[in-house]
Amino acid sequence: MKKRRVVFAIFLFLIAMPWVCIASNSQGISSLEEEFGSPEKIIVRDPLESYNRAITTFNDKAYFYALKPVAKGYAKIVPETVRLSIDRCFKNLEFPIRFVNNVLQLKFKNAGIELTRFVINSSIGIAGFTDPARKWFHLEPKEEDFGQTLGYYHMGSVFHIVWPFIGPSNLRDTIGKAGDIFTQPATYLLDWWILIAARAFEKINYTSLHIGEYESMKKAAMDYYIFIRDAYEQMRIKQIKE
Repeated sequence: MKKRRVVFAIFLFLIAMPWVCIASNSQGISSLEEEFGSPEKIIVRDPLESYNRAITTFNDKAYFYALKPVAKGYAKIVPETVRLSIDRCFKNLEFPIRFVNNVLQLKFKNAGIELTRFVINSSIGIAGFTDPARKWFHLEPKEEDFGQTLGYYHMGSVFHIVWPFIGPSNLRDTIGKAGDIFTQPATYLLDWWILIAARAFEKINYTSLHIGEYESMKKAAMDYYIFIRDAYEQMRIKQIKE
């Protein structure tokens, strides 16, 4: 039984993890593109460019041949309203990351808003499946993570790196991602295979709601690697300054 759990967890990991960064970052990058147009030319330290391009191609194939077909099949079975509710629930569970990093950045008002949102959505919102904090009380989430906190305290990106099954990042945000993991109570309460399965399900659900966004960005870019690299770094600079 234990061996089956390990195999199942690895299977979900291989399917879902290419979208961990492609999915979440594409939403931020597409929003940035809508607000500012195509990413402006910025200086990015990229000593690993050959490696990064190879991994970008690998992640791209993993998305088109593994995750996208699974997400499209899932979308045909599960109604959109249910998928949206599941997405809200997972975002509600990420409250500790937002709350802790708002506090670390001395944004106490935003931390208070996050705490209020969590209490309202976890109770009235039925474990976060709905978002009455936003709908009724007009409380918007205050997105912060440990990578942004390091940037707030003047740590630079150092150099750009693309991770297999994760996507574009840099050294600062890689360290920050580890910090975010240890901020989550579930890290200490659940078995690792349950965490991986839950993460995989979250990303499959998310992808089913955003099919086409990644494809549109890729189609519009002359050099997709440069586009996504510069857009990612510009997005993170903007997030840190907010």
